[in-house]
Amino acid sequence: MSENTYTPPKVWSWDKENGGEWASLNRPDSGSRFEQSLPVGEHPFQLYSLATPNGVKATVMFEELLAAGEAGAEYDAHLIKIQDADQFSSGFVDINPNSKIPALVDKSGTNNVNVFESGAILLHLAEKFGRFIPSSPNDKAACLSWLFWQVGSGPYLGGGFGHFYAYAPENFEYPIDRFTMETKRQLDVLDKHLANNDYMAGKEYSIADIAIWPWYGALVLGELYDAAEFLDVKSYTHLVAWAEKIAQRPAVKRGKVVNKTWGDESQQVHERHSKTDFDNIKL
Repeated sequence: MSENTYTPPKVWSWDKENGGEWASLNRPDSGSRFEQSLPVGEHPFQLYSLATPNGVKATVMFEELLAAGEAGAEYDAHLIKIQDADQFSSGFVDINPNSKIPALVDKSGTNNVNVFESGAILLHLAEKFGRFIPSSPNDKAACLSWLFWQVGSGPYLGGGFGHFYAYAPENFEYPIDRFTMETKRQLDVLDKHLANNDYMAGKEYSIADIAIWPWYGALVLGELYDAAEFLDVKSYTHLVAWAEKIAQRPAVKRGKVVNKTWGDESQQVHERHSKTDFDNIKL
């Protein structure tokens, strides 16, 4: 045991100064922190989000539905600036008590339906429109298995590897090694599966691909945590090929820039209320 080994106290207490880049936002409690209503647009679906990987899942899904001819999938995408704690407004917490993006209000029916958690949003929309979810029992089971695989595995990549590799106040060998090992194991799982399958559920593009691509696809394409070289992502050849294939889909190109506020300004659509919002965007 080294002299720097941490000994947990009998009862943990919050040290707000010890949280890395997001220390000013993270707290060990939930609920709203201020009163503020959310904006509401004219379309059947109101999305409140940011272009993080989880947010991209939702906007890609909407753009794919519209590209498939589902006019009823028109949506307003309102920007939630998580750095400014927008997700803790009373209006947002009313939709998602967990205060995480994305959050969706489905106004297409008689009563408004609130949906939170990105996987739940994908499944809700897939079932509502009968799109991007296989009809055969076997393929549907595969689709849902991989969808929930991503929901369960993603925190190891984002909150684990991403946090300690890119955002922690200091570099610590043990957590970086621990979460790097798990991230590479997950990349290997995907690479081996895609060696024998065109898409995650077989031959059909589905919400499983839409869920996995913004995280693992972006990672192997060098767009996440600046970690491509560190993780030797080029060695996962089948996964890279799948990621590149999906990246070329027009709906994916549109979806990934919605609610984006960083990087190249020509690839940012802060809010999406109409297809014309993409007119001056470099896709």
